[in-house]
Amino acid sequence: MIATEAGLYPGFKSQGADAVKIAPMREFPSSSSVTPLLAHLLAAGCVTMPTWSIAQTAPATDLGRIEIRSNRNNDTEVRRESTAAKIVIGREEIEKQGDATLGEVLKRLPGVTIGGAPGRGGAIRMRGLGGGYTQILLDGERMPPGFSVDQLTPEQVEKIEILRAPTAETGARAIAGTINIVLREGQKATPDDLKLTHSVEHGHASSQVNWVHNLQTEPISGTFTLSAMDTYRPEESTTVTESSQITDRVREASSLGHRKAVNANARLQWKGEQGRSLTLTPFVVYSEYDNRGQIAVRTTEGRPVSDAVQTQSGSRFTMARLNGQWTEKLTADDRLDVRFGAGQTTYDYRLDQTGATGATTGSGQALLRNGFETQNFVDKSYSLNGKWSRALDNGHQIVSGLELEQVHRDEQGNAAASEDAGNLQASTRRWAIYSQDEFKINPQWSAYGGLRYENLLTEGTVNGVLKHNESSVLTPLLHAVFKPDPQKRDQIRMSLTRSYKTPTLYQLVARYVPSLGENSWTQADRTGNPDLKPELATGVDIAFERYLEQGGMLSANVFRRNISNLIRSTTSFNATTGRYVSSPTNVGNAITEGVELEAKFRLDQWVAGALPVDLRANASFFHSKVQDVLGPNNRLDQQPDMTANLGGDYRLRGLPLTLGGNVNWNPAYDTRRTDQQWAYQGAKRVVDVYGLWRLSPSAGLRLTVSNLTPLDYITGSTFRNGQQYESATTTAHNWRNIQLRLEMKI
Repeated sequence: MIATEAGLYPGFKSQGADAVKIAPMREFPSSSSVTPLLAHLLAAGCVTMPTWSIAQTAPATDLGRIEIRSNRNNDTEVRRESTAAKIVIGREEIEKQGDATLGEVLKRLPGVTIGGAPGRGGAIRMRGLGGGYTQILLDGERMPPGFSVDQLTPEQVEKIEILRAPTAETGARAIAGTINIVLREGQKATPDDLKLTHSVEHGHASSQVNWVHNLQTEPISGTFTLSAMDTYRPEESTTVTESSQITDRVREASSLGHRKAVNANARLQWKGEQGRSLTLTPFVVYSEYDNRGQIAVRTTEGRPVSDAVQTQSGSRFTMARLNGQWTEKLTADDRLDVRFGAGQTTYDYRLDQTGATGATTGSGQALLRNGFETQNFVDKSYSLNGKWSRALDNGHQIVSGLELEQVHRDEQGNAAASEDAGNLQASTRRWAIYSQDEFKINPQWSAYGGLRYENLLTEGTVNGVLKHNESSVLTPLLHAVFKPDPQKRDQIRMSLTRSYKTPTLYQLVARYVPSLGENSWTQADRTGNPDLKPELATGVDIAFERYLEQGGMLSANVFRRNISNLIRSTTSFNATTGRYVSSPTNVGNAITEGVELEAKFRLDQWVAGALPVDLRANASFFHSKVQDVLGPNNRLDQQPDMTANLGGDYRLRGLPLTLGGNVNWNPAYDTRRTDQQWAYQGAKRVVDVYGLWRLSPSAGLRLTVSNLTPLDYITGSTFRNGQQYESATTTAHNWRNIQLRLEMKI
């Protein structure tokens, strides 16, 4: 951006990230000439340097020190002006840490947690709530079937928007909130970005290439992004099982996974006359994964009870999708947006387990056995959405829309341990209609009102048996912003909303999948439940925000959700088959509430004489209760008591070196899932540090150490009734990841 503006004003010269000086110019006679220049730069939001010094040959008024806020402050202003609570993370924040995956960026955001072991990816969760409570959008559209955020690299993303409460336009399937990931947008006259990465974890090397090309053609503009990776992932875990029915044992597993993947996406935009535009966003993903390892079982005293078995699994994932948007300005106050999308996802998976000797438990069940599992599915999805927007003379902004979506899955599965694990054909049809009004009541009050109706039909045939589920939800949504003093930058947000979580297609019509190891309370078979009802939630959010004049902000947010028809997977014993089976079911009502705190500022703005370190900190505290389960710890699944982040960045004076880091913390917690079943989640602590050395204005070398102080990832499950007891505790090791990256603009 600096190079672009330099072409507009002779003498405009970049001198690094700390300061930009305007050299003497022949035609710069007075302060009146300064004003248009500053206004242009401020409006463009392109200057990321905090200080300007201005020298002139002609006498002029001394302007002194002038603060120019960076792009992230433009993101802060978008947040401040939004009536519905919104956090915007732009390119500057996304690039700062040099993360290899988008999940690593998201884990540092306020109230966001990542499921699974550190550095291994996992489900993205807001407010500590489990899978399905957080709505993930890609360019405003629901994520394609089978697609994961982990398949995106930070280089493919332009910005991330977080909405803590639902809106009619973005959708109400967001009890915890919504994360909208906006793909990279093209910028004319901006050089290409090329990043070459080499990393090492536990002695295994990986590599990655990312290229962003900005199209310079007319009348079509846009960007093309390509990411290719060749990565290795070691895994080691130990599971200790203690039981009143079967022999106490230790299960040790180790493996090495190898992934090769290519992701490519583009955003192509054509602009015509009278506000017409067409945007096309093709997206292609290809990934192959191979994993080889072994499993051994011994008694707790160390006596082997089975020879080690060999495991080999492989998968192939492909996705091709095209999204588009047509925009036309009907009148000076009316605009029509039509969005469409079509795509196909294929997935092939196979697991082979060989070398078992037939060792059994006291009840005759095999501890380890030879066998195989396969899963192959094809998902086809289509969507068509229309939105009409109108600006009224009295300040009202009316938006109404209609959404249509269909997903069809054709799945084939097999398992050597079961005669039932067969084929599945299922489809989901969804339609929704909504309307919303955003308006300014007076200088102190702004308001938003919305209403959304959504209908979802799921049908599936599993082994010739038809399963059917239909649900519909009407959701009113209200938001308001109050500014005690319109001349200042403090404001209070309030939201009263209804949101919901629908059962997934797989929860409803999943085929029967038996446990490949011993069948028990802690290692049960799995199946679906076509009788599930959607979860409904009534929510209240209240937030105080203070936007600092020097840049940065402070905020505190309080929320509560009352949830009905809670869905939870529970294990039961099937007397007919003599096997333990886990399936999802509606278990009753629940509540969740919490406080979210956030601060972003530069240290020398608060402490005189301090270094200009950019600080960011957030802490969220959660509490939940499933009312039909006895306490204590009858919390919602996978919700910790808190999550916290503390990070900072500092550019050394006199050296082209920037240092930074972040600490992420989630404490350990127990969850009572039913009166007889408990789950345990160990503490998670992730420390990331980096250093960026600018080799030249267009090149830099970045060293990143992720998971600097590795902490074993511990999970457990327990079953206990009057006569039976069983517990299983798994300790998964993880390691430090060292990454060296060359960043260039070409």
